Amino acid sequence: MTGNENTVKRGSIAPLKNVATLMMMIEALRTRAVGLPGIGVFSGDSGYGKSVAAQYAMNKTSAIYIEVRHYWAKKTFCEALLAELGQHRPRGTIATMMGDIIHRLGDAPDRPLIIDEADKLVDGKMIEFVRDIHETTQVPVILIGEELLPKKLEQHERVHNRVLDWQLAQPCDGDDTAVLAEFLCPDIEIAPDLLEDIRSRTAGKARRIATTLHEVRQFARNHGLATLDQETYQGRIFTGETPIRRRAGGRG
Repeated sequence: MTGNENTVKRGSIAPLKNVATLMMMIEALRTRAVGLPGIGVFSGDSGYGKSVAAQYAMNKTSAIYIEVRHYWAKKTFCEALLAELGQHRPRGTIATMMGDIIHRLGDAPDRPLIIDEADKLVDGKMIEFVRDIHETTQVPVILIGEELLPKKLEQHERVHNRVLDWQLAQPCDGDDTAVLAEFLCPDIEIAPDLLEDIRSRTAGKARRIATTLHEVRQFARNHGLATLDQETYQGRIFTGETPIRRRAGGRG
C-alpha cells in the first residue's frame, strides 16, 4: 500500500466486495421482469460488514432503511417503519398502520426497502408482514440477517417462495483488506505480510479488521512510524478471542 496524506471523511464507507454484492442485488430487484418476485436475502456471519453495506446502499439508492430490534412487537415494527417513511408520531391499530405503510411505499414502487436484522422478524412472528408489504406494493425488499436467516425462512414457505435473489456475505479477502487499509490508514504504508496476518487472525471479518487498523494507525503515530510490517508492529490484533486473566506466577 502506498501512503498518502488523504484523510477519510467521517461516515464514508470503503467499497468492499460485499458492498458491491448488495448493490447488484438491489439493481436486480429493481429491474426484474414483470411477474417476478422482488425480495432479496443478504445473509452471513456477524462482522462481515452487512449493515455497513446496507448503509451505503441506503445512501446511494434513497432506500428506506430499518433495523429491527429484539424487543419489538408487531405494532412497534409498524410504528418504526412509518416513522422512517416520514409519518410524524404514527398511531392507530396495526391494520390501520399497515394500510398507511402500503400507501406510502406504493407512491414510489422503485424505492427499495432494506430491513436489517430481519432474523428478528422471523423470531417475532412478523415476517408475514414483509410478504404483505411486498405483495401489495411490489417494492424491492431486501432482508439482511445472520447466516441462519435463509434456513429460518424455509419455515415460512409463502415468504421463501417470493425470494428472487439469495446472496451470502463473504469474509474480506486480501484485496478487501488492502482497501480498508488504504481507507483507514491513508498516511501509513502497511506491508503485505502485516495485512495478511491481520486478515487471517481476524477471520476476514470487516469489523475486526477495521478495529485493528485503527489500532495500527494509533501505534504508528505513537511511535513516529510511516511504514509498518509484521515484525515492527507490536500492537493488538482483534481476533474476537476473550482475554483470559493469567495467574500470578503461572506459566504462559
